[in-house]
Amino acid sequence: MSGHSINLKEKFDKFSDHWAPKVIAEMNDYQFKLVKVEGEFVWHSHNDTDETFMVLDGELTIEFRDKIVTLEKGEMTVIPKGVEHKPVAQNECKIMIIEPKGVVNTGNAGGNLTVDNDVWI
Repeated sequence: MSGHSINLKEKFDKFSDHWAPKVIAEMNDYQFKLVKVEGEFVWHSHNDTDETFMVLDGELTIEFRDKIVTLEKGEMTVIPKGVEHKPVAQNECKIMIIEPKGVVNTGNAGGNLTVDNDVWI
């Protein structure tokens, strides 16, 4: 479907689970994913791609092995491929992730927080 608006609030209202990205759009080979996060994720990296985190509501801390970056509403960061990181949110935070289609959310770490890809809302 082309040329239509996507209401982010309506999309966020459709799910309540945490750390489970939902696809809302694709552009070329990239997906735009909405995610609600709370608590700590796992240390992981993506060896084949960069990853963009954009905070839409709340506050997200991204821990790196040598520093910590805190993102507030309206801020974003790009994590280079191969860089190990761990997202953390003290309270529920709503974010958009932009990354190529097919990227596994837990990267090279696997584990019980790994979710299915290509879940559209």
